[in-house]
Amino acid sequence: MENFIPKATAKSDERLTNETNVENKEHLKVLIEGCLNNDRRSQEELFKLYYGKMLGVCMRYSNDRDSAEEVLQEGFIKIFEKLERFDYKGSFEGWIRRIMANTAIDHIRKSKKDPILSDNDEDFKLGSENPVVAKEELEFVGIKAEIALDAIRNLSPAYRAVFNLYVMEEYTHKEIAEILNISEGTSKSNLSKAKLNLQKILKEKFKNLE
Repeated sequence: MENFIPKATAKSDERLTNETNVENKEHLKVLIEGCLNNDRRSQEELFKLYYGKMLGVCMRYSNDRDSAEEVLQEGFIKIFEKLERFDYKGSFEGWIRRIMANTAIDHIRKSKKDPILSDNDEDFKLGSENPVVAKEELEFVGIKAEIALDAIRNLSPAYRAVFNLYVMEEYTHKEIAEILNISEGTSKSNLSKAKLNLQKILKEKFKNLE
C-alpha cells in the first residue's frame, strides 16, 4: 500500500487543494470497494481526493511540512488498512480526519522530543486566575487561515494537540482524555491555556487585534 502514495509537490499540492470535491455517496462507495479489491486507480483517486484537506490536518499538528507529509503518508496507510471498517453511516471525510489526527498524535509521542502532556495541574495555572473558568469561551474569528495555522504551530505539542482535537476535530474532553491518557480536567486546562497563548501570539503579530 505504501508504494502507490505519491510524494507531494508544490504543483500537485495546489491542484489538489483547489479541487472542489463533494462526497458523492454512490461514487464513494464504488471507490472504496475498488480500494478494498486492491485496485490501484481507486487507491490513487481516493488519495488525491482527500490529499489537500488531510495535509491541512497534518500541518496543524506538525512543526514543518516534511513532518506533516510523513504523518500524511502514515495516515493514508492506516486508512487503507482500516477501510473495511467504514460503515457508511457517517461522513467518510470525518472518519479519515480522525485517523489522521490520531496518527499525528502518535507521531508526536514517538518523537520523544517533548512530553505531549502532563497530568500535573500546576503546569496549567496562570497566576491566580483559573484559565478553565476565565477563558473557556474565548473564540478567534476573522483571522486568515494561514496566520491562524502559523500561530497554532507556535504552541507547545501539549497545547497544540488538545486545541486541534477539541476545536478543529470536534472531539469532546472525555474523548481527548481517553486518547491522550489524561484527565478531563487536564484536557480543559490545556485547551484554555492554548487559547490564551494563541491570543498572545496573535496580539503580538497584530497589535490592534481585540
